[in-house]
Amino acid sequence: MHTSQVRHPEHQQLHALGSSPLPYRGRFAPSPSGPLHFGSLVAALASYLDAKANHGQWLVRMEDIDTPRVVPGAADAILTTLDAYGLHWDGQVVYQSQRHDLYQDVLDSLVKEQNVYACICTRKHIKARGGYYDNHCRAKNHHFDGNALRLKQRFPIFEFHDGLQGQVHIPNDIAREDYIVKRRDGLFAYQLVVVVDDHQQEITHIVRGADLLEPTARQLSLFKQLNYTAPHFTHVPLAVATPGFKLSKQNHAPAIDNSKPLPALVAALEFLGFTLPQAHFDDVETLLKWAISHYDVTRLPNNKEIQVVQKSTERYEFTPL
Repeated sequence: MHTSQVRHPEHQQLHALGSSPLPYRGRFAPSPSGPLHFGSLVAALASYLDAKANHGQWLVRMEDIDTPRVVPGAADAILTTLDAYGLHWDGQVVYQSQRHDLYQDVLDSLVKEQNVYACICTRKHIKARGGYYDNHCRAKNHHFDGNALRLKQRFPIFEFHDGLQGQVHIPNDIAREDYIVKRRDGLFAYQLVVVVDDHQQEITHIVRGADLLEPTARQLSLFKQLNYTAPHFTHVPLAVATPGFKLSKQNHAPAIDNSKPLPALVAALEFLGFTLPQAHFDDVETLLKWAISHYDVTRLPNNKEIQVVQKSTERYEFTPL
């Protein structure tokens, strides 16, 4: 990893129209569906380093809006792990489960503007029609009660520039799809709440895993529809067990060890392309200080996936895919 601080032009601080540059505000937004694993450590570390190398703030937000998937105690466990790994956040932790009124206000405004409609289509119906939602219910005038609510896609995004992956192209069917903003069970959908949260928290830069490249197109379109300023997006490689099979809580990826954070932290830096010196680091604070001073987003690997094999508690092997 070189010490050069040359960065992509699109990765510089945002400029609001007619104003001074906005201060950098990044975030890490885990779902409390289980403990942090190596893949989530990579995402947290990448966003933390990007924020701190740019003298910015790094916020933590618990994406606990999908309550059936929330594991009791997982949010506190995640915060404990971040602390153990020296990834200390700025400000108060935000919980989506405490922000329903905010999301409803935004949804109400979209409904008032006739940009939302009710949909009765099941996954089975959508699969039978080709696998992508074809906006089947847009003109059906179904009742809102008991049905999913979809947003009329007014600003489809067919391509966008990512801070690491470069130009990203989105299939037409996905770009044009009217996606769900409130589920049939009454829960707000991820695509809506994440955009509202990022705007409300004044997030300027988002660094996260490459599995979220396609959802980014929907989020960019919603930023535009709501007349919000979109943040800059950078997607780092996804840690996978095998090609297409990401490390995740749902796939029972093992939790990282809070009692011995250095080996996993060193491995996460190596995953991100750092070449560490032979000198031994005695604690996570010293290691992170070194990493911040040597961070350069242009030197991160731009693979979409990297296979991870844990050989022991202190040894990992990586294969770019």
